[in-house]
Amino acid sequence: MCAHTSGDYGTYQRGSSSTLAPPRVNNRNCSGVQRAPPTLSGRSGRRLRAVKRGAVSMWGRSEQVEVQRRVLPLERQLHQAARRNSTGRMKELIERKVNVRARNHVGRVALHWAAGAGHEPAVRLLLEHGAAVDDEDAFGMNALLLSAWFGHLRILQILVNAGAKVHCENKDGLTLLHCAAQKGHVPVLAFTMEDLEDVALDRADKLGRTAFHRAAEHGQLDALDFLVGSGCDHSVKDKEGNTALHLAASRGHVAVLQRLADIGLDLEEQNREGLTALHMAAEGSHPDCVQLLLGAGSDVNALTQKKLSCLHYAALRGSEHVARALIRAGCCTNMADHQGATPVHLAVQHNFPGLVQLLIDAGCDLDATDHRQQTPLHLAAENAWQDIAEMLLIAGADLTLRDKAVGSLLAAYWQQGKTALAVAARSSHISLVDMIIKADRFYRWEKDHLSCTDSSSPSGKCLTFKQDHRQETQQLRSVLWRLASKHLRPHEWTKLAYSWEFTEDHVCAIEQQWTGSRSYQEHGHRMLLIWLHGVAAAGENPSKALFEGLVAIGRRDLAPIPAPAVSTDMSVDAVLVGQP
Repeated sequence: MCAHTSGDYGTYQRGSSSTLAPPRVNNRNCSGVQRAPPTLSGRSGRRLRAVKRGAVSMWGRSEQVEVQRRVLPLERQLHQAARRNSTGRMKELIERKVNVRARNHVGRVALHWAAGAGHEPAVRLLLEHGAAVDDEDAFGMNALLLSAWFGHLRILQILVNAGAKVHCENKDGLTLLHCAAQKGHVPVLAFTMEDLEDVALDRADKLGRTAFHRAAEHGQLDALDFLVGSGCDHSVKDKEGNTALHLAASRGHVAVLQRLADIGLDLEEQNREGLTALHMAAEGSHPDCVQLLLGAGSDVNALTQKKLSCLHYAALRGSEHVARALIRAGCCTNMADHQGATPVHLAVQHNFPGLVQLLIDAGCDLDATDHRQQTPLHLAAENAWQDIAEMLLIAGADLTLRDKAVGSLLAAYWQQGKTALAVAARSSHISLVDMIIKADRFYRWEKDHLSCTDSSSPSGKCLTFKQDHRQETQQLRSVLWRLASKHLRPHEWTKLAYSWEFTEDHVCAIEQQWTGSRSYQEHGHRMLLIWLHGVAAAGENPSKALFEGLVAIGRRDLAPIPAPAVSTDMSVDAVLVGQP
């Protein structure tokens, strides 16, 4: 519909009588044009005054400057009376010579308000006193089109008998049939087709859409049936190549979609971008329409010109219901679009955790790469989506894959692409860096210590790589903070990390964080918390492991208790005996 103030004529505007404000005269001449400030001088001042003189000379020339007329108070009252069907007040105003063709700020006259509201007495009174039956507002809507839009058949008949042009259209190309079909007014459609001459049933608007398109797009089943019974063209396409099936699917009109399928419209018909009706239903997040089309035999793996499947559109919209229906119908989860992105890439990029988990459960390829050689984990790291990263890490995403090196050929030669860990570190996503390191260390340990059939594997338990906020580990975490901030010297944390089999990539990623000359304290604390996660996952004694690590880097002064004396239930506080 035309782009007017209310969005469309479906909402009758009450009180839409605002007017343009009169020109202010502060620091202005009598013509309403601002004077040049007296402080301006020199060349710039002369230039400004010349522009203002030009504006003054143009102001009075209606052929060059169109000045929008302001509605007078009595004219506004006439509009309001017509809208309320107050014929007594209308007669009083007309007797006072109020202009019945006066327009408001969007070009509407009193007849528009009366016709749109369906007030027969007001319409007749205005027509009797010189109202122009074909006056249009700023959007090309006249009284005849408004009566068709709102379904006022009697008003429509009065206007036709008064000589209104029946083959009119608004600025969007909507005719009487379009207006009535879009709003579902079957009696108006019947009158237009049966009593008016030379009405083109398949006339298209500016978008190339017929009344049949409009009825389907807006879910008007009765109007659709009437047009079908009148012999309209079922297969006609609009300028974007959409059939009525496309439009009904995009808006989620199940009943209309069912009727169109029963009529025999081609379910695999593609628009100019290659979308089928199933694509449109998936893009619009309409699971009922998706189910209907799948049941009718639509191809679940059809691709658009950009190689997008229906599952891609479900991923773009985050629609789990649609995605689940498509997957159950056999939709491939690993199709790549023209940029190499699979549905899980799109779900990650747009931060839809529920959909990501659904695709993981469906067995999607977690290590698929797009045209930038990025995996879904790269995208999660780049955008700091912790919940999604956690899902991908738990599902076992490959942490060694690198994206495409960016830059010149020489730079690409010397610089390899980045892993997800490097991407997170470069973007200063500290929590995500720590999560990836925890996952990497855990899976390395699991590979070295557990067989695939070992039922005691911690991976079968409730695994998480997020920051630990549990109450039961609070005291232990406080001790580790005291160790990192007060006792470990610069670079000692790295020695401790290497002794615990942190890799160089792990250490470099942690060191990307910079908080000043004492950054090493925060680095050491983060490393210790990552280490603690691994110790807990392996079921080891943290006190014993910490004791051995401190001894290994030559800081036995921080671990005075001999290793055999450390019991399995001893806290780390006991290890740091005598330390403040």
